[in-house]
Amino acid sequence: MNNTQKSETPAELVIPQLIVGLGNPEPKYDRTRHNIGFVAVDSLAKSWQISLSEHRKFQGVFGEGNRPRGQKIRLLKPLTYMNLSGQAIRAVTDWYKIPPESVLVVYDDMDLPIGRLRMRLSGSAGGHNGMKSAIAHLGTDKFPRLRVGIGKPQNDASKNDKDTISFVLGKFSSEESQLVEKVLTLVKEAVELSLHEGVEKAMSLYNSRNISLSSIVETPR
Repeated sequence: MNNTQKSETPAELVIPQLIVGLGNPEPKYDRTRHNIGFVAVDSLAKSWQISLSEHRKFQGVFGEGNRPRGQKIRLLKPLTYMNLSGQAIRAVTDWYKIPPESVLVVYDDMDLPIGRLRMRLSGSAGGHNGMKSAIAHLGTDKFPRLRVGIGKPQNDASKNDKDTISFVLGKFSSEESQLVEKVLTLVKEAVELSLHEGVEKAMSLYNSRNISLSSIVETPR
């Protein structure tokens, strides 16, 4: 009887309480591909009218506020540089007693083309230094993440590390920037849905979405 009851109990919704965007500080990294997590958090803060400011205790830029439906939400951009991002995340989760499964991390992914998102409940770092640090400091890889596609360099087949670094630390082209603006709208929609109906619901609706340049660049008639 008890076993039956347990099996029929729906899984608890995973609702983010803290949204972290990964990136590097300093103006030279502003709006580079590797900083798309910072850009996403800035976009959410603007949309939700949450003020962000530097917070020394949290080693990052931080803000908190209420969503329209009343949920308390916190936003963080670590200022520790990418490979130490977990320090800032852990500082916030320890202070507010936020469990890892309530931390949603937004970051760049070269394995996804620009225009695609991938949300997951858990997983490995996939070679991303910011995620390696987050996993190390949270002590688990069981926390949701939203990967934002930044594409790969054209000569990716060469697997040249210098080309890869130059690419991720480079800025989007003017055409790509138009695409990124549309993607940020998708990010906002996916995150808001995760706040209202859980991460799994957002995954089911937004992991298959795709925005292409052809869909936003129209030929004049």
